[in-house]
Amino acid sequence: MNAELCKRANEMVGNPNVLVNIVSRRVRQLNQGGGGMGRPLIDAPASMGFADIALTEILEGKIGWEVPAEQAAVRQIPKKRKKH
Repeated sequence: MNAELCKRANEMVGNPNVLVNIVSRRVRQLNQGGGGMGRPLIDAPASMGFADIALTEILEGKIGWEVPAEQAAVRQIPKKRKKH
């Protein structure tokens, strides 16, 4: 994997954990092959690895992602049990 691509993609995504998830999902899609999402969305040489293809797709804006808003953690209050 190209370190420069990783650095630039991380700046674009903003969260390294999200970047790992995006890249791993895209690599799985490319590994499956076939039609549809199994083909690279960029013109990539045959020597380029799937992770580098995924990073390049992110940098070129071919892949979108959405980070859900954080929700406040709410503690569940257990229901009171009836005594028999």
